[in-house]
Amino acid sequence: MLDRTHKPHPEQAYLELLERVWREGSPRRDRTGVGTRALFGQTLRFDLSDGTMPLLTTKRVSWKTIVRELLWFLDGGTNIRPLLRDKVTIWTDWPLAKYRSETGDPISQKDFEARIVADEAFAERWGDLGPVYGAQWRHWPLFVPTDVEGEEQLYRRDPEGIDQIAKLIHDIRTNPTSRRLMFTGWNVAELDGMALPPCHTTYQYFVANGRLSGLLHQRSCDVGLGVPYNIMTASLLIRMLAQQCDLEPGEFVWFGGDTHVYENHGDLVREQLSRTPLPWPKLRFARKPASILDYKFEDFVIEDYQSHPAIEAPIAV
Repeated sequence: MLDRTHKPHPEQAYLELLERVWREGSPRRDRTGVGTRALFGQTLRFDLSDGTMPLLTTKRVSWKTIVRELLWFLDGGTNIRPLLRDKVTIWTDWPLAKYRSETGDPISQKDFEARIVADEAFAERWGDLGPVYGAQWRHWPLFVPTDVEGEEQLYRRDPEGIDQIAKLIHDIRTNPTSRRLMFTGWNVAELDGMALPPCHTTYQYFVANGRLSGLLHQRSCDVGLGVPYNIMTASLLIRMLAQQCDLEPGEFVWFGGDTHVYENHGDLVREQLSRTPLPWPKLRFARKPASILDYKFEDFVIEDYQSHPAIEAPIAV
């Protein structure tokens, strides 16, 4: 008979996914030229109701970077300058590659980042990522009729657009049983203008018994490097939305489309799978801000985070 008295560590599900993709994944060529091993249609579930957060312990994950990136998304940010001011460099690779390609300047990443921070005009030209996550979450394009008379109706773009996050919070508060509690970053009309089309594409929410649960569909899932950040980001957002809507956290469900491990991440996989998970940390808020846009970094208190050392691995651009 199965032993149901022993509850597995929740991180084990992630480790099993990492191992399964590495062992069983189909070899695939990808746009980066590195190559991956991939499976399609994978699922993870995490219980957030006890205050714990899916912040991996089998390697060090920078929760501070995750918080700052999420606040940047919610602020509608599309330029890396505010991130670099906070020492967050996870978005530098794409504009740096573009700058080197278009100018022929073999500038180092450190010097490129320093110039972005110091030179506003340079940052405006080379630090912008196009209409990525923040633009779609907070300013989804909206076109309204002009006042031009005649047979041909002309339209202009409303600079504010549609604030999907504000609408989501309103709907959770006023219509919690709606099946439309969702937002997306997958704007087909603007994909070509983005430095990187959204990997975590669509979020959906569900209210039951006073708890808010969330679901994330992710089209492209780098299990070794990206997914640990993605599951924590989505869980943080559930906690923020729950606090703003006077609900308790429920469950986070993650769906992965093309779920892959890069061929040059073998050392990462072997090292991480050799480690034993430690107890997951908990999150508490230092206060309840007036709105979803008023959170500051200092509002997030991660308690009792213990982990094994970080594992370095190359990022494919």
